[in-house]
Amino acid sequence: MKALVCEKLSSNLADLEFQDVILPAPAPGTIKLRLRAASVCFQDYLMVQGLYQMKPPLPFTPGMEGAGEVIAIGDGVTGWKIGDHVIAGLGLGGFAEEANVQATVVRHKPDSLSFTEAASYASAYITAYVALHRRARLQAGETLLVHGAAGGIGLAACELGKIFGATVIATASSDEKRKVLKARGVDHVLDVNEGFRDKVKALTGGRGADVIYDPVGGSVFDESCRCIAFDGRLLIMGFTSGVHASIATNYALIKGFSIMGVRAGEYGRRFPGRGVENVQWVDQMAAKGKLRPHIGATFPLENAVEAISEVAERRAIGRVVVTL
Repeated sequence: MKALVCEKLSSNLADLEFQDVILPAPAPGTIKLRLRAASVCFQDYLMVQGLYQMKPPLPFTPGMEGAGEVIAIGDGVTGWKIGDHVIAGLGLGGFAEEANVQATVVRHKPDSLSFTEAASYASAYITAYVALHRRARLQAGETLLVHGAAGGIGLAACELGKIFGATVIATASSDEKRKVLKARGVDHVLDVNEGFRDKVKALTGGRGADVIYDPVGGSVFDESCRCIAFDGRLLIMGFTSGVHASIATNYALIKGFSIMGVRAGEYGRRFPGRGVENVQWVDQMAAKGKLRPHIGATFPLENAVEAISEVAERRAIGRVVVTL
């Protein structure tokens, strides 16, 4: 089978190469999938550089989540049959024609979603759910400010914010991205390049945003600290700007707000019962047709490097998916 392989860690995506790989029969407790789609995450870009928290041994195939059909079943696995349509939290191996995965990370694909949509909804919505519900405890009637709002986890946060009854303010860097946000029902859309502090204060009657969802960092974090409400919660989702911002603790003290780090996967590992509940909530909402990811671009497997570049260079709107 064909697979995109990382032989050495490098910031140059051209170092990734396609190889013919022989995938063994599924081991006990695992399932072999014929992949039909795999989503591209910013973590994939970090991982091939050695910059992500999880550092798999070389060589490896990136691709953290996907959807496909069951083609072989290892010993001891029950509840599945050949041909079942499934989604899987792969961790690794998504940018390939086939993958062996632990049966414990395989779930039925919601009938309401295509393979492309199914490959790309779970991690984004689970991340947003953990951030907004578990960590920030966003309440109906509060104001949510979402940065990087046209990205995969940003759009998911905007969508869940509306489901939870919040007023959603979103920032984005281009007209194209802002048009998508308006079409998705966001209450207020701002140009991040023009600054947002004064506009957020004006939209909230001077109070500021109750919850701020920040996957960008850098100057966006700095400005967010100046338009957050007293008793607000500032969620640290990542640093796509490449800058790890810092703050004097007396500033948080005087303004009376909390800074919360969000690692949705680690949250589920530390609190496995809640982790199961998180997944169930997102799957049930998807099955009811209440969640539908925005697919901004699809690429065939042979163009997977281009797909990763689309995300790494922040051109993506919604989710980017590799299709097979």
